[in-house]
Amino acid sequence: MKVEAKILLGLGLFFGLMCAVYWNWSLENAGGVMMFAAMLLGFLPGSYYYWWSRRMKQRPEDNPQATQTQGAGVVGAFPGSSIFPFVMGMGAFFVVLALVFGIWLLVPGLGLVVWALLGGTAEGRRGGQH
Repeated sequence: MKVEAKILLGLGLFFGLMCAVYWNWSLENAGGVMMFAAMLLGFLPGSYYYWWSRRMKQRPEDNPQATQTQGAGVVGAFPGSSIFPFVMGMGAFFVVLALVFGIWLLVPGLGLVVWALLGGTAEGRRGGQH
């Protein structure tokens, strides 16, 4: 997790510096606020990963002298194919459309989202379709 933390903290630092330069130089608020948000998107998960990297044992990915066999392990079971990510995407699409065209589109949108959550959970507990 140390590598991920360093990358995200570096991105946060970069966007923080660019935010300060952009805000003071351009005197434009919208871009400065977006750069500030980008800085937070680097610092928040980066600091969380850094906090965890100091409390957990070192992973093989963090050790430069680690061998390939140290990183091997159980991969797990994943479903071969599933319709539920598509159903979730369509539900989210209908929910966003409800903001534009009318509140009545929330009914099919939330119905699709609930169906995708329940179906994906049930499919995950079964181990997927074979």
